Amino acid sequence: MLDSLLVTLMLLGAASSSGELPFWAVSNVNGAMPQFNGTLAAISAKQEFDSSKTLQWRGGLTFAGSLEAFREPVQGAALQPRAAWLVDEFYGGLRWEKLTLDIGIRHRDMDFLSSDAALGSLSSTGGNIAWSGNSRSLPGYTLALAPVAVPFTRGHFLLFGRYGDYLTLDERYVPGALVHNMQVGMMLRFGRFDFSLALDHYAMWGGESPDFGRMPLTLGNYFRIATGRSASSGSSATESDKINVLGDHRGGECFRFGWRGDGWKLTLQHDIPYDDGSGMGFANWPDGVNTLHFGFDSKERWVTDVLYELGYTLWQSGTRHEGKDASGTYKVLGGLDNYFNNQDYHSGWTFWGRTAGLPLMFPAGTRSGTWRQGALTLGVENNRLVYHHFSLSGKLFRRAPYRLMLTYSRNYGTYRAPYEGESQIHQDWGTVEETPIRQFSAGFNGTVPGIFRNSRLWLSYGLYYDGGEVLRNGFGALLGIGIKIY
Repeated sequence: MLDSLLVTLMLLGAASSSGELPFWAVSNVNGAMPQFNGTLAAISAKQEFDSSKTLQWRGGLTFAGSLEAFREPVQGAALQPRAAWLVDEFYGGLRWEKLTLDIGIRHRDMDFLSSDAALGSLSSTGGNIAWSGNSRSLPGYTLALAPVAVPFTRGHFLLFGRYGDYLTLDERYVPGALVHNMQVGMMLRFGRFDFSLALDHYAMWGGESPDFGRMPLTLGNYFRIATGRSASSGSSATESDKINVLGDHRGGECFRFGWRGDGWKLTLQHDIPYDDGSGMGFANWPDGVNTLHFGFDSKERWVTDVLYELGYTLWQSGTRHEGKDASGTYKVLGGLDNYFNNQDYHSGWTFWGRTAGLPLMFPAGTRSGTWRQGALTLGVENNRLVYHHFSLSGKLFRRAPYRLMLTYSRNYGTYRAPYEGESQIHQDWGTVEETPIRQFSAGFNGTVPGIFRNSRLWLSYGLYYDGGEVLRNGFGALLGIGIKIY
């Protein structure tokens, strides 16, 4: 029986005074929203797990289509209609005990959710600096282990993890590249306190490079990718892959502390990005996203969740990749990590034109206005930044879910291509006064359920603003209507 089958139809329109939708209207929504003024229609059917059964299954299918008013980035260009459609989700999954296997295209689960999960996460990263839900999802398989207690630890020590492989189907510098993911985590629980540590690792490999030809897809190379080893000396891999590691590797190291009160929980998280061995070895401290979240268990309040984040990614293990250390010995120093970029896989950590991780690391062409969603993108142009992010959620009149997002950032570009002024690259830290460019983005969105006395019909809305020196300045608004068919 399909007791939990949910079919949803949605139609919305969005417009901005600048013609390009503001940051929080389009970020962390799995790449579904159009970039410019336009409309979006979606139909979704989902069957969730039935926890009353030992072997459970789920599935989902979502089609979306958009029509937007596109303008070429040249003086006096006329508006042009542009239509697009996508398979947003198409997956099936099985769960037994603590193990879950999903196959297909499925959105990643986010943390720090709003009072209504459909509004998304309160966090700028969705709780994961490497995979925030900002880009479209990749087709593949994911095998996940929910936290399971280690025997003889009385439930105090638990392990969890994830393993998966995915395809890239977008237009990119190395088309056909594959993505491997492995997460390993541990958790400690003592009464009201819990602590977890997780290493989330991603590796891009294979594909057809215009510089080096086809990157070999062999079982041996797969094991080298999965274990973070360099290519064999006799292989046809690039010199970089032979010296360092095969493929393009990155991820995050996440530390989380939690305290549970009576009806509430406080969480502190430090999520560290890395793009090489120096980052994995914590040489990039204090880089990372620091999250403080307070949430009530009950989601029927005017304010249910409050979150603050401080993000800092300026250091990147130092201003030099190689040179003399403090003793005068020439060696590899490991600096210039260049988050989300790679010298061989030039599209970097972007999919369908959108950054897969922290969305404030803007894709190349953002400031100039030449970036286009879904088009070929050559990495990110801004991975050195400091930002403050505040958000809260609840239910207006204890009935209508809402989410407020406020983000202020100082953006420096990259070490090699700063937005303004001089860079600290190859200079002693602190000897160069860098010039940031500032950006402020705000968003307020929500839903009104049960309109017209029909509990299956709901109204969605959003008000947005961008002001600063990176994104187009302007106000935006969104209005939509949807219906749930059980």
